[in-house]
Amino acid sequence: MPLPRVFPTVVHMLGEAAARAPRREALAMGGERLTYEEYARCAAGLAAELKALGAAGQRVAFVLGNSPDICIAYFGAHAAGAQAVPLNPLYTARELEQMLGDAAPVAVFYEAAVAAAVEPVAAKLGIPHRWLVGGGGRRLTAWRNEAGLEGELPLPDPDSLATLQFTGGTTGRAKGVNLTHRAYAMNISQREALMPSRPDVERILCVMPLFHVYASHVCLHTAAYARGTLAILPRYHPEETVSALARERITIFAGAPTIYTSLLGYEGFARADLASLHYSVSGSAALPATVLAHWEARAGTPIVEGYGQSEAGPVLTYNPLHGVRKPGSVGVPVPDTEVQIVDLESGARVLGPGEKGEIRARGPQVMQGYRNLPKETAETLRGGWLYTGDIGEFDADGYLYIRDRKKEMVIVSGYNVFPREIEIVLYQHPAVREAGVIGAPDSYRGEIVKAYVSLKPGAAATADDLLAHCKANLAKYKIPSALEIVADLPKTAVGKIDKKQLKA
Repeated sequence: MPLPRVFPTVVHMLGEAAARAPRREALAMGGERLTYEEYARCAAGLAAELKALGAAGQRVAFVLGNSPDICIAYFGAHAAGAQAVPLNPLYTARELEQMLGDAAPVAVFYEAAVAAAVEPVAAKLGIPHRWLVGGGGRRLTAWRNEAGLEGELPLPDPDSLATLQFTGGTTGRAKGVNLTHRAYAMNISQREALMPSRPDVERILCVMPLFHVYASHVCLHTAAYARGTLAILPRYHPEETVSALARERITIFAGAPTIYTSLLGYEGFARADLASLHYSVSGSAALPATVLAHWEARAGTPIVEGYGQSEAGPVLTYNPLHGVRKPGSVGVPVPDTEVQIVDLESGARVLGPGEKGEIRARGPQVMQGYRNLPKETAETLRGGWLYTGDIGEFDADGYLYIRDRKKEMVIVSGYNVFPREIEIVLYQHPAVREAGVIGAPDSYRGEIVKAYVSLKPGAAATADDLLAHCKANLAKYKIPSALEIVADLPKTAVGKIDKKQLKA
């Protein structure tokens, strides 16, 4: 499959959008609107200041929530020749100290809401430049009216490092993924080949956190690639999301499975105006087929599900927007990318269709490695392949299905049990809203399976009802030894069910 246009870097995308559509609306958040001309001015102005601070070839961190400021921070850092380090504003001081210590940035941008956590850590680590954004500090939109500045946007070296994306913070030490500009820009075009945006048309609603690789790829950079509008909500809220879909005439909506589940359960969604919606995107976790079917029936437009991870820049596969989409599958490999299923023991024997094993991949979008972690890099990048740690299988048509995380696999009396399979069965029960399955130590069987379930509003089911449903659909060793019905399941910052909290 041929690739659509590949830009050298994402900064080239913004520069071209400002040149070709200077007065088109680029960013929208509430009453604040920036055109592409103003967007490029702000990125250029920030880049100039960062260069003056000696940021070129160094790292620039930002601890910012969703706003035009974080969009400008990405492009400004990249244009300055610095490596952007986006961090979760929900991190504690302990977590921030580990990541900022690892990144060793020359500057950190942060908002007032996180100042109490960031400022002592930045001082302790000796980060030379600290920039409070808004709330008594300086907005990164400060250059929007400086005419002519848009033509001074610096263009970085495509082979230099673009982003240090931290991943794996929920289990042990967070790892910083090194991605180059070329890998970043290539991956946008690879995804565009299967899920094309429409130039000068798209209006994308971002409710996912922009510090995360999913939102930065699908929302921030897709908007710049298409010369479209990025409408931003500070955080997900069902009423505000439904309102924004209509008010902003949204054509592309990007969410996580928990967001689609939440919207389908929100009474106001039945009256939502979705007339402008062209398609929706699901990512960050596997989407239950029942949720996909209910959404598409209500919206009248498809959800396109894909698969990737930070180490893969991030996209490896997608269901084609204009082609066969298979519910429950994450699609086919994007162009110029090889994806294989290999045995769990050696990681070298390639398995055939219908056989479960570890997913490995190689392509131009894959990371260079983890920062300051040579051992972990060597374990993950082997023989030119990225070993994802995910369990999957291909069907006969070459469509990939994610079955679980390798590290979440539960071994019950010597049998491999994949929690994802049990979750899929639980989601098929009409009363189940969300399900999370984990393994727990057991002195006799090694491990046992535990399930946590929340019910749909107004639904009635007991733990025994759900266990009977499992017994009718699963082998005996896969049936949960314990099942607990709870009001809500804990979530991570990007909307995934938090297995760490469930285990705690």
